[in-house]
Amino acid sequence: MTAEDEASIGGVDRAGPDGAGLDDAAAMRLLREGTLEVAGRLVEATNMTLYCSVATGEHAAACVYKPVRGERPLWDFPDGTLAAREVAAYEVAAVTGWRIVPPTVLRDGPFGPGMVQLWIDADPDADLMTVMRSRNPALRRMAVFDAVVNNADRKGGHLLPLPDGHVYGVDHGVCFSVDDKLRTVLWQWRGRTLPREAVNVLERLEREIERGRLGRRLRELLTQAEVEATWERVKRLLATGVHPHPSDDWPAIPWPPI
Repeated sequence: MTAEDEASIGGVDRAGPDGAGLDDAAAMRLLREGTLEVAGRLVEATNMTLYCSVATGEHAAACVYKPVRGERPLWDFPDGTLAAREVAAYEVAAVTGWRIVPPTVLRDGPFGPGMVQLWIDADPDADLMTVMRSRNPALRRMAVFDAVVNNADRKGGHLLPLPDGHVYGVDHGVCFSVDDKLRTVLWQWRGRTLPREAVNVLERLEREIERGRLGRRLRELLTQAEVEATWERVKRLLATGVHPHPSDDWPAIPWPPI
């Protein structure tokens, strides 16, 4: 959800707190079990993206709901799979421990099954061009994550910088292709040696995909070939030990970049 998306809600009262006081486990329970009510639509989004409240007797928060029936067909991704890919991206991010993707679930809603994600209030004063060109360690971690999930659309508008310097990433519906589709604005570390922190995380991902819960969960959300391709990307990053270079066969930067 970009800053433009948020502005486009227009006249809709905020649905509730952004969940900042909840840990991820509590946020996930709220997203799975809470009552979902639509407050407005983010009209700048390509697919149907609804701004909602989600509440239980104990907690309430704002969230984004993207019903499967509102997904526009794409030539290079199977129809009706974008919501599951967003959830798969969260599952990978959760294993990294880097807080890259806000808590995200797949559940039923007012317009049928879809992805529901905790709303994050980005810093309204942040300049996205400055943010995406920076050397912020949070962005370097995101660059590693994007290489793992094969993110085909890391725009500046898909970054949610917070006042404390942390940056969340959103809109991961076009990830996990078996073909090399990495398109991102975060190429400032291309060819550089991966930090030890990233190597440790990649080793954890390799184990978890091969024989852990993450592999089992990804097989529920993606095809077997897509899970295998994800595992191979992790192993390739570990083997090369460097951030990937742009491909010669695919545009390196999404358009528009913001």
